[in-house]
Amino acid sequence: MDNNKVMIVGTGNVGASIAFAILNQRTAVNEIVLTDIVAEDAEGEAMDLLDALAVAPSYVKISNGTYRDARDCDVVVITAGAAQKPGETRLELLNKNAGILQGMIKEIMDSGFDGIFLVVTNPMDVMTYFALKFSGLPTERVIGSGTVLDSARLRQRVAGYLNINPKSVHAYQVGEHGDSELSLWSLAEVGGQKVTELLPKETLDGISDFVKNEAYEIINKKGATYYGIAASVVMILDSIFNDEMRVLPVSSFDNFSGTCFGWPTVVGRAGVIRRLDLKISEKEGIDLQKSINVLNEAITSVKI
Repeated sequence: MDNNKVMIVGTGNVGASIAFAILNQRTAVNEIVLTDIVAEDAEGEAMDLLDALAVAPSYVKISNGTYRDARDCDVVVITAGAAQKPGETRLELLNKNAGILQGMIKEIMDSGFDGIFLVVTNPMDVMTYFALKFSGLPTERVIGSGTVLDSARLRQRVAGYLNINPKSVHAYQVGEHGDSELSLWSLAEVGGQKVTELLPKETLDGISDFVKNEAYEIINKKGATYYGIAASVVMILDSIFNDEMRVLPVSSFDNFSGTCFGWPTVVGRAGVIRRLDLKISEKEGIDLQKSINVLNEAITSVKI
């Protein structure tokens, strides 16, 4: 379609922050349509964002609408769903949000939508799997935000210990975006140096634990996380619209396991170009399989 038009479904903290992040960066997005089950909320967010256009670094068309407006969108970003409460795991959200997703996807597909779904709603990997199932779209056109945010947290933490820019850290958090995720330390490097040779094992274990649990800490302190994921989603959108072929640990369908999970993936205009074939350590392979098992059990627990 090449309108570079994005619909954001759900104008809570995450959806609104994504729109605000687009507005405050020079992205490839030309148009944003906001929609929410509470139509007034989407309208209010659109009005508030429009007020920023005169001083924002880029110009983006902004409006509020309905699922019918998805027909000429290139990407639909799904953030709608019940929010994660303090003490609640992402998987506990599952049954609430799978039902919401099914109705949403049907209406969007009925509009004639023929673009890419980018799923952010938690539990994100499972929601990505069901978005694929409900939409009937090819696997490359249904993407979850994956462990892009978790990997950013990982790089940020490593960079803090080494006193370098996090953009110079090449390291990935993979698997479920949740409690069973893992750090691929065997492949982590800074300027060609292995992170495992720069930091002791107890420090690496501490970093992994921090990254896995930081979302809970933020939720306990301020009620929700949204700035980190908003910036991560904008990076994924840019990779799609600019056909950047950037390697990002998004969540997409894995043929071997039959599920969706975060894994280093080439992302471009067509969506998922390919998932990388990486040689990881035996322990990482075992831990990844455990994470896949958690997701498969979650998927089979849903009765739809």
